[in-house]
Amino acid sequence: MLPLCFVLMPFGKKPMPSGVTADFDAVYHDLIAPAIEAAGLEALRADQEVSGGVIHKPMYERLILCDFAVADLTGANANVFYELGLRHGVRPSTTVLLYAGSERMPFDVAPLRALPYKLAADGKPSDVEGAGQALRKLLETAKAARGDENTDSPVFQLVDGYTAPDIARLKTDVFRDRAHYAVEARKRLADARRAGTDALKKAAGELGEVQNLESGVVLDLFLSYRALSDWQAMVELAAQMPAPLARSVLVREQLGFALNRLKRRDEAEQWFAELIKERGPSSETNGLLGRVYKDRWDEARNANDLLKAAGWLRKAIDTYLQGFEADWRDAYPGVNAVTLMELEKTPDPRRLELLPVVSYAVKRRLAKGTPDYWDHATLLELAVLQKDEAAAMEAAGNALAAVRETWEPETTARNLALIRAARATRGDEVAWAAMIEDELTKRAAG
Repeated sequence: MLPLCFVLMPFGKKPMPSGVTADFDAVYHDLIAPAIEAAGLEALRADQEVSGGVIHKPMYERLILCDFAVADLTGANANVFYELGLRHGVRPSTTVLLYAGSERMPFDVAPLRALPYKLAADGKPSDVEGAGQALRKLLETAKAARGDENTDSPVFQLVDGYTAPDIARLKTDVFRDRAHYAVEARKRLADARRAGTDALKKAAGELGEVQNLESGVVLDLFLSYRALSDWQAMVELAAQMPAPLARSVLVREQLGFALNRLKRRDEAEQWFAELIKERGPSSETNGLLGRVYKDRWDEARNANDLLKAAGWLRKAIDTYLQGFEADWRDAYPGVNAVTLMELEKTPDPRRLELLPVVSYAVKRRLAKGTPDYWDHATLLELAVLQKDEAAAMEAAGNALAAVRETWEPETTARNLALIRAARATRGDEVAWAAMIEDELTKRAAG
């Protein structure tokens, strides 16, 4: 499980301005790939990613997600320069440049540090040993400095205040399917997840040092621990991640989620508050922070500290609302807001205005053909709030069929129990909702 190094370069034989026809396949196989392997990395070239004749999607994923990259600028190939610009725009470091020294570097990239190599008359690289050793040393230097302030991207060097976009900010629940990484590791972790926590930890130990694993593998392991509710393992893994990965929004959000599950509420709140301060409100981060306040409300309520409970409940509602207003398309914070409004001693009248908005948001997602458990669970909760038995029964069946992780139906059953208890105090019983709650609880128990 070596770190991946993506290679940006032309293919085949291409004529150069100097009159030499460069054999780029020979440059890759004789010079670049051996140097990458000697540096303890795995070389990956775009033509090795061909799937059905289309290379664009996997190429861009590898270009952005690979920990290291080597770009051959020989011949000023337009595709290579476009790819290099994209790489420099999202990765401040770990990109190594080289070019055939007999060719002139274009003006815009002439100031960049690039390793020269020589082409023989047949277009193949000459002095392969010397150039290979030099390239290996550059890669080893980049490998040793990963996570440090070792910027090689001119974008990050010259543009004040520019920060790296969150390259891994795909939806948490579908990231595993969209991150392309070693098939063997993927199968091993999938088998281990089905076998349980001990098997997963054993498989994790066989993958090797976390610092040397591809980001996709580390994230898969991270989310696999979440699937098995091993919150402590998530916290420990996050501490071992390379700094750029550990600072990604996805990891910080899910680390806060795990800390909250461990009842380390102050730490969880701090993680989410920092994210919101840096990037502004978002449906995901605010939704997770709202859960922290919701749990604190529940604890205060169970301790019969009613004044404190009222304060946490209001804070949870406000936080969820802020998240829903940040992205009306994401129903998760919206349904939590209206549910908590229902639980107030005097139900918040705003919930009646929000209910159809939240319903529309989740129905639009369902219409796109990509529903998951939470979409069906949201419709279920909304139907219970609206006392629509037929819609609730249909949504409950769909939700139970879409369960992936046991904590999902557990969370929904808990929400329905809260709604039932609040209504009971007002003499507003809905008997059929209790049956759905029981079915969710059974599913959560396995």
